[in-house]
Amino acid sequence: MRLWSLHPSILDRAALVACWREGLLAQKVLAGGTRGYTRHPQLERFRAAPDPLEAVGHFLEALRLEATARGYRFDGSRIQRTDAVAPGIPVTDGQLAYELSHLRDKVGLRDPGWLPRLPVVASASPTFRIVPGGIETWERVPPGRP
Repeated sequence: MRLWSLHPSILDRAALVACWREGLLAQKVLAGGTRGYTRHPQLERFRAAPDPLEAVGHFLEALRLEATARGYRFDGSRIQRTDAVAPGIPVTDGQLAYELSHLRDKVGLRDPGWLPRLPVVASASPTFRIVPGGIETWERVPPGRP
């Protein structure tokens, strides 16, 4: 499960679609609708929000808005909390830099034409607020990756 902290406008098509699918799965987990993925580390930050379903609803709505702007049709009726207010979940600038590097690697392989659209400094999804710090504790960095 990869719930990108990056602004949805940065994500290439594959990352945007995958994040939507995985965000819907996260919503189902947080609503108690499945027994799988309940301990997934990417969910820690949503669980820490005052209202986890509102937080993931806001996250999904940001993805849906970006998809709509690109001409894709993400079914907004699948979002349980469409009235969600930005929860301001903290995300570190180090995490954003790591995710941008990770996205750059993926895009380089699957859609090199998207690479020029990636910024030098990452911006965060509207669900998050940037704070100083390194890679988040919930991130699982593969061995050998900086």
